[in-house]
Amino acid sequence: MLYVGCPMWANGRWKGSLFADNLSNNEFLAGYSQYFNSVEGNTSFYADPSESQLVRWTTQLPEHFRFVFKVPRRFSHQLTELDHNALLAWWQHFAPAHPFIGLIHLQLPATAGPALLGQLTSVLELLSSKIPLAVEVRHPAFFDKAEHELTLNRLLQQYGAERVVLDSRALFSVAASSPALLDAQAKKPRLPVHAICLSDRPMLRFIGTDDMELNRQFYTPWLAKINSWLREGKSPYCFFHTPDNTLAPQLCRQFAADLQQPHSVLAPWPGEQQAQLGLW
Repeated sequence: MLYVGCPMWANGRWKGSLFADNLSNNEFLAGYSQYFNSVEGNTSFYADPSESQLVRWTTQLPEHFRFVFKVPRRFSHQLTELDHNALLAWWQHFAPAHPFIGLIHLQLPATAGPALLGQLTSVLELLSSKIPLAVEVRHPAFFDKAEHELTLNRLLQQYGAERVVLDSRALFSVAASSPALLDAQAKKPRLPVHAICLSDRPMLRFIGTDDMELNRQFYTPWLAKINSWLREGKSPYCFFHTPDNTLAPQLCRQFAADLQQPHSVLAPWPGEQQAQLGLW
């Protein structure tokens, strides 16, 4: 199964293309899930959704849809003071959505290096038996292709966890010519890209620009890799960003088309259907 998605499901700027013009805010997730089968649940990094929100979300979803929620910043960025009971309580809070969660995304800060592997092990021990984890590291030592990187990869494999691949090369290939691009380059990391798969659920986060042809130049090598993983029976999770994410759905769609894999994201979107009706 190929999972393709955006960093969010609710974006009013997608009306007229992915969403119908008259779609209400409460219908964004239902509309999004007609075409995409996964999404990065980045909001959980900053705040916990209410139980009623979680229940409402699940009532809007097809069975095959999968969230990839982020572990909250209060845990991922405070590993040295990790409260195990609080972390488990957080996971239990998401119980209404458990059937729709494909991965939990643990994004570590750039300051979390090899010295914190013991604390990372604690998180893996707590959660890996409950849900597959995808760990994103940003400390340079974990990209050394030597001792530190090998130690991290072995640890993740031991617990059946995946290592997130973040590819921001397209984003940093151009000068910041707009406020959105300047903001994205300031916030996104610029790290080596190691195409790695440690489990049956590899995860790619591609950070692109608003120039779709430029994006294609940078994601083209991923087409063969993703297709290879699919042939091996793996279920890749592929998420696509643009500077302000207005064009994130189009980037997802272009990638899926170039991948030449059937996917619901390739079906006609409401905006296209309306345009076709207008011709008549």
